[in-house]
Amino acid sequence: MENKKFYITTPIYYPSDKLHIGHTYCTVATDAIARFKRLQGCDVMFLTGTDEHGQKIEDKATEAGVTPQQFVDNIVLGERGVKDLWKLMNISNDRFIRTTDDYHVAAIQKIFKKMYENGDIYKGKYTGKYCKPCESFWTESQLVDGKCPDCGREVSDAEEEAYFFRLSKYADRIRDLLENTDFLEPRSRVNEMVNNFIKPGLEDLCVSRTSFTWGVPVDFDPGHVVYVWIDALSNYITALGYENDKYDDYKEFWPADVHIVGKEIVRFHSIIWPAMLMSMGEPLPKKVYGHGWLLLDGGKMSKSKGNVVDPYILAEKFGVDALRFFLLRTFPFGSDGNFSNELLIKTINTDLANDLGNLVSRTTAMSQKYFESTLGEGGQWAELDDELKSLAADVVANYTKHMESYQLHLALAEAFRLIGRANKYIDETAPWVLAKDEASKPRLLSVMKNLCEAIRISAILVSPFMPASSEAILNQLGVEETLRKWENLSFRCSCECCWKSSTAAPLFPRIDVEKALAELEEAAEAARKAALPALEIEPFTEENVDFETFCKSDFRVVKVLACENVKKSEKLLKFTLDDGSGQPRQILSGIAKFYKSEELIGKTLVAIINLPPRKMMGQASCGMLISAVHTERGEEKLKLLMLDDSIPAGAKLC
Repeated sequence: MENKKFYITTPIYYPSDKLHIGHTYCTVATDAIARFKRLQGCDVMFLTGTDEHGQKIEDKATEAGVTPQQFVDNIVLGERGVKDLWKLMNISNDRFIRTTDDYHVAAIQKIFKKMYENGDIYKGKYTGKYCKPCESFWTESQLVDGKCPDCGREVSDAEEEAYFFRLSKYADRIRDLLENTDFLEPRSRVNEMVNNFIKPGLEDLCVSRTSFTWGVPVDFDPGHVVYVWIDALSNYITALGYENDKYDDYKEFWPADVHIVGKEIVRFHSIIWPAMLMSMGEPLPKKVYGHGWLLLDGGKMSKSKGNVVDPYILAEKFGVDALRFFLLRTFPFGSDGNFSNELLIKTINTDLANDLGNLVSRTTAMSQKYFESTLGEGGQWAELDDELKSLAADVVANYTKHMESYQLHLALAEAFRLIGRANKYIDETAPWVLAKDEASKPRLLSVMKNLCEAIRISAILVSPFMPASSEAILNQLGVEETLRKWENLSFRCSCECCWKSSTAAPLFPRIDVEKALAELEEAAEAARKAALPALEIEPFTEENVDFETFCKSDFRVVKVLACENVKKSEKLLKFTLDDGSGQPRQILSGIAKFYKSEELIGKTLVAIINLPPRKMMGQASCGMLISAVHTERGEEKLKLLMLDDSIPAGAKLC
């Protein structure tokens, strides 16, 4: 396995102005696989990046009043942008590509021209349906209830001069690839692709646009830009130096060992991408793995639907490693998973605080208490130790098998099978009892060293998922670097090894569920308000009022003589007003949440005084005070119209 090349990629992400936990899910999973392969001794290339061209980027930039390049720079490089998030989540990518990088743009032009010169791209006219959010072209028959089959959003009619890729030419080869090899996994994705796209007839693909300009220009036909998916998919080879001088490791790492992608873009990776490579005469990637979605309230997380979960909030509250662990422990990687804060906290408390954290704390504390943390030579091996050693070997074998097949949740389950067995081993051996008898000290020594050994192996197994926590555990046990390597993962006999551990604060403190949920709800509400427009006003009425009707409204200046809260009402204030008539006027107004009664006495306001009286809480209200209402950061605001006090009561507004 030493020095074996391994190339793994995530999809390059469209730089949305709101990254959510779903984006994190795919990249954390890919990172765990990359770390596992490095642990095995592979020379790993882990690529991620951002897909920055297309009509929706151009439109968003226009809305924001900036250039497309400024827009994507802010999202990718700005505070809490893509690169910030990957740093927060401890993503160990070796390379990061942006499709606006000069070397990539130049390579895309060469790739497009190569397929054109091979006869696989031709000019025509596109007429059909287009989903702007997905950057996808569809035929009428492919729509679901008239909407995009991928995202469920509205599609628009599109008609423009365009170049087409002869995708239909490769239909038979693509079908054979899907049905008769392990190119696409899980297997259920194969059925989706063949039944939904291959069997109905694979149509040629529109691969250029003329209705916008933010994209890679077709250098031999000005006015055309390359279809964003041709641009985006090619990143997997341009990032290695294909058709450019930026890098020079294409021959070293291509074909990719696996593309990890979300199921919504499997079609592009398992049909269009192989056909492009066939056209260019380049090798195909060895595998495409289409994982499921994280669902919230039964639906896919989506900024447009307003149902996203902020990874920054969760990571800051529970820790990055705990969040990484939850994402990959809880949900089968190939299937959808229902996310909830309750499930996150339960998983942390059960697996990390109770099982792993408790095992480490108990073991180091007992080592300190019984041996002052130094577990020297000697010991007494027992039959029970053989069982622990055998189970450890079985766990490592199963863990390896599951990691190789990208069943990440099952690999973690194996690691925690060893952790659970070690916790049970403590109860079976009862070190506290052994410590009472001097004659049992050799046996106690072996028990403690066996526990340290089980923790060492477990910490190495969870290191791809929780790198920082794993390192902290191994440091706490005093594990030397050579014993952290994959080739030294076998369980060592306690009579032949020594340990020197130290105690530390718990790695995973138990979480107060109710308190944490309340704080998350508060943080989510604050984030929701912050995301709202700073100011929202009521929409203007479309109904016209004739001038004569308007003139019948009698607007008068009034002075507040007295103001008090109406009993049994949380909303109403009762005003006694001087309207200039010589008789006090009473008006009730539902503004108690915005003003204290005493602060309004003596103020000069405006009221309509010729409205018919109406009863409110059993009292008469003769008129209406004029105020302005708006919404600010999701909170309703109201301000009474106040005038200069020098204006006399009874003055008519006109």
